[in-house]
Amino acid sequence: MRKIKLNTMYRHFKGSKAFVITTAKHSETGEDLVIYCCVDNNNSNHSDGIYARPIEMFLSEVDHEKYPDVKQKYRFEEIEEK
Repeated sequence: MRKIKLNTMYRHFKGSKAFVITTAKHSETGEDLVIYCCVDNNNSNHSDGIYARPIEMFLSEVDHEKYPDVKQKYRFEEIEEK
């Protein structure tokens, strides 16, 4: 089972980068959210800034029917430091 790693950089399948800050709970619905900061997003509809997204969506697989040319398996994947 995949889990969110705090203070970790992830790559969105469209190429942008997201630094995970923390997780939170939606005050009305109780839904678990991931709070992240977009950085270096020249080719994304997310400009640099702080965003919240449902954890389930953050960890989900790419819709390969909609995006058949994408090689990345998951919507967000951890960027391994070398």
